[in-house]
Amino acid sequence: MNTRHHIDALRALLGDKGIVVEAGDKQIYETGARYDRGRAAFVARPANTQEVSTVVGYCVRHDIGLVAQSGNTGLVSGSTPDDTGTQAVLSLDRLAGITEIDPVNRSVRAGAGVRLSALNTQIEADGLFFPIDLSADPRLGGMIATNAGGSRFLRYGDVRANTLGIEVVLADEEGTILDFTSGLRKNNVGVDWKQIFIGTCGAFGIITQCVLNLEMSPCQSATALLVPSSEDAIPNLLVAMEQACGAHLSAFEGMSGNAIRAALAHVPSLRNPFEGGAVPDFAIMAEITRCNPQRSGEQALDSMLEDVLTRLWESDDAPLANALVGPPEEMWALRHALSEGVKSAGRLFAFDLSFRRGDVMLFLAHMKAELARSFPAITVCDFGHLGDGGVHFNLVARPDDPALADPGYERSLRNLVMAVAVEKFHGSFSAEHGIGRMNQVYYDRYTPDPIRRLATNLKRMTSPGALGAMTL
Repeated sequence: MNTRHHIDALRALLGDKGIVVEAGDKQIYETGARYDRGRAAFVARPANTQEVSTVVGYCVRHDIGLVAQSGNTGLVSGSTPDDTGTQAVLSLDRLAGITEIDPVNRSVRAGAGVRLSALNTQIEADGLFFPIDLSADPRLGGMIATNAGGSRFLRYGDVRANTLGIEVVLADEEGTILDFTSGLRKNNVGVDWKQIFIGTCGAFGIITQCVLNLEMSPCQSATALLVPSSEDAIPNLLVAMEQACGAHLSAFEGMSGNAIRAALAHVPSLRNPFEGGAVPDFAIMAEITRCNPQRSGEQALDSMLEDVLTRLWESDDAPLANALVGPPEEMWALRHALSEGVKSAGRLFAFDLSFRRGDVMLFLAHMKAELARSFPAITVCDFGHLGDGGVHFNLVARPDDPALADPGYERSLRNLVMAVAVEKFHGSFSAEHGIGRMNQVYYDRYTPDPIRRLATNLKRMTSPGALGAMTL
């Protein structure tokens, strides 16, 4: 590939701000959020959908492999180039405009490069928010491409459930633009084409704009840390909380003691809320919310939550050993610190898994026993979304563990976890992080041939060019 020729041609199309070629400047686009690092031939930074189309069409015509990159917060090597130096990164970071906020429709039209935090800051004055709660701060295009879920999935659903429309550029020689951004909530005139692009990691096309559903910002909230009487009691505790709190229950987040201790060690400003500082083996952060201001005579949410927990405490076969009602900002600070805390604890092997809700704790118990036999030096630091069956199954090894020198160590560890998750518990090897290079082998292993053929045919029809860091 005559890289210099292509860089000059794209610079003429995009301007100097639209192309990055210097090694030092490319580094942030080549380095992932965890350990992945590749080499990009160049980085293209289009400023609008038409420029995305121009870049994509040019690269397809000249057989240049493209990796679409949104916020680069992904954890499965899906947004960074490989180490060959032949792939180009197409960054969406300049597509960062919010063009329409519609309080009546409770929707917003925004570029794929808008950060989640920037979106919520912009719409806060209208009493609205985008209800996908994440520890990271991704861009909207990547959130849609991976169908992010987050901590409040239990109440609001995932990104798919909150996406009204998208604009997409196909990886064909024309860089075809498809506009599905009507913003209608009901439109049953045929195939809902946007669904082909949501959650498929950019393989079928690059999302450049979106129209998103917004929700009323909660006016009242109450949170508690729940210590279950046993891990076996957790499924019953979840059901009991849903029955008692109804639609008010917005989060039910599981946190292992190891993950909590890692967060407390990594962030000294966090307050240890447990009596005497004794962190339990497992705790749950529960949240209930209301979108209306408290009315005269209406029970406050703190009081409501305390009443619910008291009844559970006093019930036969009580599922609770302890419960601590506390300030939401402190509870969420602890929950959001888990990911970076675990990352700082040692060499991290992270898995994003999902199961039927009743199988999460069964999987964790089985896996902890299996790892104690097969990988005894590993520390399990799990946490996740018990309300929707998702678990971030994080395994930590000491950085000086001599086993890490074995080039086959990580693959053996991953193969074991994935086999148990998929084959024994019939779970998913990727709940919301996507495929990426890291999970490609498991997509190939566990996806039935008819489904793979269907995906391959759709890829050929929509984006025949070399688009994405994985194959379908």
